[in-house]
Amino acid sequence: MIMEQKNYHCSIAANITPDQAYAGIANVAGWWAKSFKGKALNTGDTFTVQFGKTSVAFEIIEAMQGKKVVWKVTDCYLDWLHDKTEWMGTEIVWEITATDGVTKIDMTHVGLTPVVECYNDCRKGWDGHITGSLLKLVTEGVGKPE
Repeated sequence: MIMEQKNYHCSIAANITPDQAYAGIANVAGWWAKSFKGKALNTGDTFTVQFGKTSVAFEIIEAMQGKKVVWKVTDCYLDWLHDKTEWMGTEIVWEITATDGVTKIDMTHVGLTPVVECYNDCRKGWDGHITGSLLKLVTEGVGKPE
């Protein structure tokens, strides 16, 4: 029996508007990486994050204010992995939904599945960045970027 390989997924919810959620996600330097260059707001925007020797470049391939944004990895160097370009071509999909004053942010890293080398480390990293830092940014105005 073959097990289905699921993409990494994480959700948070807060008493914020969809536009506040969208702005929080776009404020990459405020919740993920202090070393951030570029823009992460509109379709066609490009940006790079860096953590020591590790760097990842993205292009926003879809952006719908307050609803959804998709980041595509266009280049990467993941220093600690055997395959340093493992994220190449993967996509980070952010979906925003609001119900009764509560806005939910769903993040799926399409291509980050349990069969790839960085899955466990990257899952732990994303969990911390999203459930800790991004949630803190959108609810308290200050995240904890690396």
